[in-house]
Amino acid sequence: MSKPLVLTLALSALTTLAPLPARAASFPCDKAEAPDEKAICAHLPLNDRDVEMATRFEILKSVLPMGGQGKLRDDQEAWLKERQACGGDVACLKAAYETRLKVLRGVLSEFAKQGP
Repeated sequence: MSKPLVLTLALSALTTLAPLPARAASFPCDKAEAPDEKAICAHLPLNDRDVEMATRFEILKSVLPMGGQGKLRDDQEAWLKERQACGGDVACLKAAYETRLKVLRGVLSEFAKQGP
């Protein structure tokens, strides 16, 4: 499958993905125990950001070369620690998601510019 086709399919999935009310994209809300997870599940805008973040992360993980995948995972683990440090603070969580989404959107944009 060509790189433009993979990217087109991935972006199509992003635009049609609808968040599920009982599940954030990266974890099941019925098993949420940490304050950050509970806040994400309780606030639809945070849940929506989690859906977008997890979807973009999975797309990038599937299309980046090996070295890029490792850095992506390392960066995601560091970001998750930052998110956890917010606890249940919705404003902090919103800012954390906006920062992470900006990075993931930028990586995807740069990847798309590279061509086949």
